[in-house]
Amino acid sequence: MTVLDAIFQAIIQGLTEFLPVSSSGHLSLYQHFSGNSGEGALMFSALLHLGTLAAVVAVFWRRILALVTEFIAMVKDIFTAKFSIKNANPERRLIFMFIISTAVLIPFYIFKGFFEGFAEDSSILAEGICFLYTAAILIMADRTDKGSKRMTDLRTPDAVRIGFFQAVALLPGVSRSGSTISAGIFSGLRRDEAISYSFILGIPAILGGGLTELIGGIKQENKPGFLPCIIGVILAAIVGFCAIKLVQWLMKTDKFKYFAYYTAALGVIVIVIAIIEAAMGKPIAFVK
Repeated sequence: MTVLDAIFQAIIQGLTEFLPVSSSGHLSLYQHFSGNSGEGALMFSALLHLGTLAAVVAVFWRRILALVTEFIAMVKDIFTAKFSIKNANPERRLIFMFIISTAVLIPFYIFKGFFEGFAEDSSILAEGICFLYTAAILIMADRTDKGSKRMTDLRTPDAVRIGFFQAVALLPGVSRSGSTISAGIFSGLRRDEAISYSFILGIPAILGGGLTELIGGIKQENKPGFLPCIIGVILAAIVGFCAIKLVQWLMKTDKFKYFAYYTAALGVIVIVIAIIEAAMGKPIAFVK
């Protein structure tokens, strides 16, 4: 992997991790057309995901710090027999919702290899179909009446719903942020609160998945170089920070629906290319 490859993939990851267009789908497409696929690509993708976590922390550090502080207090109450679900404060109830949404992912990780197989195979048909799915849920969310709930108003069924949508996003081409933001909107959250819940919820999922892939990638012979990794992580974090700010602005200006149009058009194009490649019997390589 060259430094230029690392820069391209870092920009793609930083933008698409938070824009509701699917980072895994775009990286899968880039790796497909550039020939940078396989175990080394998966390891590098994991590193880029960890880089974007820095962007989330930089934007939402106050809320994250408050949740971490409350979580420590909650653990202390458990060991001192002062813990009570019924009398939990709003921040503590929000922690419960994050835990529930994250726990929904656990059964799906049993089939993690199945999901990753779509990103590693020679066809991009699955990615195209998943882009169309992303477009569909974004259109539905855009047409949903604006809610008034704050994150602390979420209840268990809402957390389960958001967690399920996040689990489906393990498929390349299904946007994790788009899925969880949409699920938050379907649950009655305010648009800005849906964004905050989505991005903070992604921390354990991205961290856990990224570390798992890194551990597996270290054992592989085909690894990306040190310099491309460093450049990729730093650039992904910077671009990711800007992308979060862009999503927040676009949601306020009611321009979120344009992402649905983009993913719908991309899905159609990808499916057409996949059919052409199947007829040719080989993938189309745009980058050598």
